[in-house]
Amino acid sequence: MKEVLQKIISQSGYCSRRQAEEMIKKGRVKINKVIARLGERADLNIDEITIDDKKIKLTPEKIYIKMNKPRGYTCSNRTFPGEKNIFQLLNHPGRLFSIGRLDKNSCGLLLLTNDGDLSQRLTHPKYSHEKKYLVTIDRKIDLKEIKKIERNLQAGIDIGEGDGTVKAKSAKYLQNNIFSLTLTSGKKRQIRRMFKNLNLLVINLQRIEFAGIKLDNLKEGKTSPLSKKELDLIK
Repeated sequence: MKEVLQKIISQSGYCSRRQAEEMIKKGRVKINKVIARLGERADLNIDEITIDDKKIKLTPEKIYIKMNKPRGYTCSNRTFPGEKNIFQLLNHPGRLFSIGRLDKNSCGLLLLTNDGDLSQRLTHPKYSHEKKYLVTIDRKIDLKEIKKIERNLQAGIDIGEGDGTVKAKSAKYLQNNIFSLTLTSGKKRQIRRMFKNLNLLVINLQRIEFAGIKLDNLKEGKTSPLSKKELDLIK
């Protein structure tokens, strides 16, 4: 049965549906050796679908893993000389991609899968999945400033660069210059830009929860398959 091309690509485990759309727009995808157009339909059992002239195949088994990402690692499927990549930490032969990326200098919870449809549901803005972080700033602040920062983070901050005003669902100071922050949006480097607007430098950023999945006691650099309970949460 013919289906929309970007859905087929995501179901193959190659990438998410949104990433597939971008590749189609850039002319990287072909159906039977002809450059595909966005919105075209195909049948992987009949048609040959290639990305950068490499044939894609259906992935029979869906994989769901959580990782405690260390600082200094990128989340891209592409590798560059001298750069450490999260996929170097994986002992898995198949192609996986990350859901909810963390920038190179951030650490904590990542979800890894070959399930493109699930990735679409977890990352699409309309679903507003909660992401919780521990944010360490560079200096001590007094009680008056703490309350002001918490109010500003929850009221909304213009982070510029065309991204407009973003806000935290919750913001609470804990101790030792650390805030607990919950977001339902995910602009590029959003947290660092929010705190920068408040004249505060983020020196450590750790994600501890995403869509109900918790980092718990998973050691840095290690991975763990999602439990049935965790899968039920995100599915």
